[in-house]
Amino acid sequence: MITGGQERSDPGKIATDLFARRATLARSTRLLGEFRYEQSDPARFYGALAEDTATMVSDLWAGLNGDRPRGTVLDIGGGPGYFATAFTDAGWRYVGVEPDPREMHAAEQPVSGGPGTFVRASGLALPFADGSVDVCLSSNVAEHVAQPWRLGAEMLRVTRPGGLAILSYTVWLGPFGGHETGMWHYLGGARAAARYTRRHGHPPKNHYGSSLFEVSAADGLRWAARTGALVAAFPRYHPRWAWWLTRVPGVREFLVSNLVLVLRPG
Repeated sequence: MITGGQERSDPGKIATDLFARRATLARSTRLLGEFRYEQSDPARFYGALAEDTATMVSDLWAGLNGDRPRGTVLDIGGGPGYFATAFTDAGWRYVGVEPDPREMHAAEQPVSGGPGTFVRASGLALPFADGSVDVCLSSNVAEHVAQPWRLGAEMLRVTRPGGLAILSYTVWLGPFGGHETGMWHYLGGARAAARYTRRHGHPPKNHYGSSLFEVSAADGLRWAARTGALVAAFPRYHPRWAWWLTRVPGVREFLVSNLVLVLRPG
């Protein structure tokens, strides 16, 4: 796992070096500003998030492999196509996996009219051969499945040796753990969902206990370490000087917000 001040020979330092240069306070502020458009202008928000994600993945790839993006990215929970455009523009062959057809067609531009290939399937049982993709990405999906580390195991299975499996998820005790219910999740997920329903007249999109689960930073780090493939772990949206938070038990659960696990199958 990457920590500040490690030697250049550390694969975690090598992997994250390029992206760390982009992880500035200005970037963090910009992404936080875009978040307010998630509901009113999803194309703006998810387009910005997709571009930032494609840049992160490309930087991690270049850091470890020393070359430009190439090969296939398998994106679990790819949604309606914003990520397909960003990854294709960055030079990747994009394959999106999405179990919910409503999510596939949630954007103004149907997935069938844009770049990339889309497959309707579950991330817990990927219909791909072992070692068949160069990069397997899961962005903000693990907190929505009851077995997040089964998802992680599937990601490692389909990623070729020397490729990258990148699992990024929202930490439950962080400020965004409750998703649209806001920070009321600190009083309990069920209570936060009930409050949201009373205020809005309908339940939240993410149903606590069925499509939203409590996933901790500690659990993710423990699982990743057991795989023997962990290369790096860092807070996705934080500036580089705050990445040390990942190393502090307890504190990381509240302040990391979104944890990125970078794994490289041997």
